[in-house]
Amino acid sequence: MKAGWMTVALCLVASACSHGPQKTPLLIYSPHGKDLLSAFETEFEHEHPTIDVQWLDMGAQDVYERIRTERNNPQADVWWGGPMTTFERAAQESLLEAYRPTWADKIPPEAKGTGDSWYGTFYTPEVIMFNKDMVADSAAPSDWNELLDRRWKGKIILRSPPASGTMRVIFCALVQREITRTGDSTAGFLWLRKLDRNTKTYVADPTQLYLRIARQEAPISVWDMPDVEFQIHRNHDPFAYHMPASGTPVLVEGIAIVRGSPHPEAARAFYEFVTSKSSILEQARNFYRVPVRMDIPSDSLPSWITAHPWKRMPVDWRELSQHEQSWMQYWDEHVKGTGTSLPPDS
Repeated sequence: MKAGWMTVALCLVASACSHGPQKTPLLIYSPHGKDLLSAFETEFEHEHPTIDVQWLDMGAQDVYERIRTERNNPQADVWWGGPMTTFERAAQESLLEAYRPTWADKIPPEAKGTGDSWYGTFYTPEVIMFNKDMVADSAAPSDWNELLDRRWKGKIILRSPPASGTMRVIFCALVQREITRTGDSTAGFLWLRKLDRNTKTYVADPTQLYLRIARQEAPISVWDMPDVEFQIHRNHDPFAYHMPASGTPVLVEGIAIVRGSPHPEAARAFYEFVTSKSSILEQARNFYRVPVRMDIPSDSLPSWITAHPWKRMPVDWRELSQHEQSWMQYWDEHVKGTGTSLPPDS
């Protein structure tokens, strides 16, 4: 019996040795999608063969909530992607590790977090997206208020805001715009109720959004410009978009190391790798991202970045970050699904 167990043990040791040294696992939480994440997993592992990159693709708000839940037992090493408002909220809750990247002086001051907690990687303008096989360019909405026109009733599909950092910022920016105009958040939530009246459904993730618009279940949505460009050029979806004429929220996407990262050295290496000048250029050219870095010559960037100039909507990002949670809770409890009960003349 002892000899039998010894044989099994020796076999297990031999099997482990035959697979070489154990790799360091590196867990990334990110909303950047499987195409970009898979590409940089492969490239990073090629240069760092002792590290095994693993990633979970989820909405930015889901990333924040997961890191918050795991704060006493961190699982992730790097958080890559999501609005600066969500990163800053995480920073205020001490969920992020301070790290100053080698390129820290290459971005504008407003594109970095308190105490080096996070740094900006991409700009993400928000757009009005439409299926060009269903709606002509000249007929599609070209500004936010046009989305409330009765002719779009039942013809808008939106990503569900609670799990989406992008949609949360869009909705909160529109509430804030109405507060600036009227001095009252009531006007902002009334605006969202009118949008709800025209909304056919809210979907759980970007994939469902693209599929439903492409299958002509409805022609209109709002989303971010880089992802729409990606769907147009890489997946050949029949999409087009308008940059809102009155101005649009322009997000800064961030990256950070999770406080208590199980593998901080590998996390720093991944952070620097995916934010290097060569990686940022690849992300711009192949994955339709708009770099925040100021040291990248404009003539090296793809033409689509300059083909659609954007007008920034004035946004008080500090106020938006402070009220985002309560405004989204109010939307979820008092606005979602209530648009059809508005008086006909509203």
